[in-house]
Amino acid sequence: MPDFLSEEQVLVLKQTHRSLKDKRLADRIKAILYVNYGLTYQEIAKLLMFDETSLSRYVKRFKEKGVEGLLKLNYAGHTTRLDLLEELTIKNYLRDNTKRTAKEICDYIYKTYGVCYSLVGAIKLLHRLGFTYKKPKIIPGKADKVKQEEFLKAYSQIKQNLSVNDQIYFGDSTHPEHNTKPSYGWILKGKINDKVVKTNSGRERLNLNGALNFKEKTAIILNEKTINSDSTIRLCKRLLIKQPEGKIYLILDNASHHHSRKVKFWLKTHTRRLKLIFLPSYSPNLNIIERLWRFFHNKVTWNHYFETFEEFKYQTLKFFRNLKKYKPELETLLTDNFQLVPG
Repeated sequence: MPDFLSEEQVLVLKQTHRSLKDKRLADRIKAILYVNYGLTYQEIAKLLMFDETSLSRYVKRFKEKGVEGLLKLNYAGHTTRLDLLEELTIKNYLRDNTKRTAKEICDYIYKTYGVCYSLVGAIKLLHRLGFTYKKPKIIPGKADKVKQEEFLKAYSQIKQNLSVNDQIYFGDSTHPEHNTKPSYGWILKGKINDKVVKTNSGRERLNLNGALNFKEKTAIILNEKTINSDSTIRLCKRLLIKQPEGKIYLILDNASHHHSRKVKFWLKTHTRRLKLIFLPSYSPNLNIIERLWRFFHNKVTWNHYFETFEEFKYQTLKFFRNLKKYKPELETLLTDNFQLVPG
């Protein structure tokens, strides 16, 4: 029965095959195409490892009911299943309405289509539709996309006009606590294999004020008693010492101590080489040093226990002193391919 399909039918079958994640359904598409190419039922059954009777049934179903009929899964105990259009509708619904449990999805399918799915069946359906179980990302609720775009235009202009000795820095502070931070990781299944990480009752923390050199992927990190106008000025002084020539553009968030009169007066009376550039409000996505903080937690604090605060402090500062050790990883992490947060 070679060449019984039209060119349009072949195209539709090939496109459908590319979109399928269920191997069983993909094999049914292959079977119809192989028949069309002139292979015998015996050859096709051998290639796809199912019997000739099933193959004959798939061909008959395709001729009578088309692609949707071919891909219909019939299980004992269920009088009906979802068709492709219904599955697409569910996919679009779940894209906009996150459900926490498979049971909630079973209830939604039954209420909408009158089809009863088991929990296992619903999970398989979700995987086939391209869903995975994970937490949504948190973004600032008051972000202004227009102001972010305006900042990126100004940032691009600064980059284009840099002289040989000019540098761009991204500044911020962080406050790591001396307490174990549990994080996700691959752990062998089974209660006997449960991972445990020691913790402590301490609430001491470090106050780190930093500036990341975007081009060189190096950073100045100062351990402060508190983060205020004075610590901001100390960071600026260190930048001027580290870079004796050229302009310094320091990109900061809108913390009050960055805008204080004391900082403005110091800049006005001590240097014209250093210029503060302020990010739009609620835009941590535009501050590259935020990624460095996360990288630090990944390497030092998550799933790590430190017996004393002094040990925690030593390991933290040692990480930043030896930042060059991680330069290959930082080159790909600390880029300015920014993603805008929708307002």
